[in-house]
Amino acid sequence: MAESKGKSPAVELEVGSRTVRISNPDRVYFPARGETKLDLVNYYLTVGDGIVNALRERPCMLHRFPEGVAGEKVHQKRLPHGAPPWMETVRVKFPRYNRTADELCVTELAHVAWAVQMSTVEFHPWNSRRADTEKPDEWRIDLDPMPDCPFDRVRRVAHTVHEVLDELGAVGYPKTSGGSGIHIYVRVEPAYGFSDVRRAALAFAREVERRTPEDVTTTWWRKDRDPRLVFVDYNQNARDHTIASAYSVRGNPEGTVSTPIRWDEVDDVNPKDFTIATVPQRYADLGDLHATIDDHPYSLDTLIEWADRDEREGAEAPPED
Repeated sequence: MAESKGKSPAVELEVGSRTVRISNPDRVYFPARGETKLDLVNYYLTVGDGIVNALRERPCMLHRFPEGVAGEKVHQKRLPHGAPPWMETVRVKFPRYNRTADELCVTELAHVAWAVQMSTVEFHPWNSRRADTEKPDEWRIDLDPMPDCPFDRVRRVAHTVHEVLDELGAVGYPKTSGGSGIHIYVRVEPAYGFSDVRRAALAFAREVERRTPEDVTTTWWRKDRDPRLVFVDYNQNARDHTIASAYSVRGNPEGTVSTPIRWDEVDDVNPKDFTIATVPQRYADLGDLHATIDDHPYSLDTLIEWADRDEREGAEAPPED
């Protein structure tokens, strides 16, 4: 079928053994520098191993921007209609609504490219995998600065997180959020359900708060939080809660990227420096800084013991989300 008047001709890209057709390749997605839909596809191709490793075998929610990031955002749980037969999915349940959804399940780079063809900018995977979607294998530490919190405070908290992880014998993999925060991921043994992983994450957050009460809050209700502090958002480990993956572009005019960093970069990193224009060269120079995350699974047993201790001493269990 011919392209509509005013649209740029489609292009076909060879991605592995697949051919992915990109319609409207010249549509501007990121107005700050004028990058297009095709630029976005090419960005994901340059970080191919990294984005696939971040998404592999995980149910994945898509944030789609059919008119570019200046337009409407669509939160898409189900694989978009019209998918070729080689796309893969995993079925997940939503007990609250008694519904299911067949979500994208990336196992190869062509899956990412086709999702971008369908206007996906951001990839938000679950912290569990297709083999057992009810048993998370990724613990996510989200350092979320409140509105009046300077980034130097986020940096200080990241170092405290690193200190506690080292004491636990856990290996943390930091990345920028693509916004104003820092995420640290820890691979964990898939031995617990979501509620226990969330309890463990809260116990860890409370320990970080005890060590740096002038920088950190774990207060549940946003309205009750000090706007100058960093919220250690343990709730990102709740079932069906997702955050942008490593190497995911964010839906803002600058096309910032949630970018893996080394621990020795924390003091100097500026998240705004990482965009679809700059990350490809960084990736070419450094490779995937999260490539070895699967090599370091951590048992949550100690953190579960911390959670039990805290609750015995009167701390509240995490509220139902």
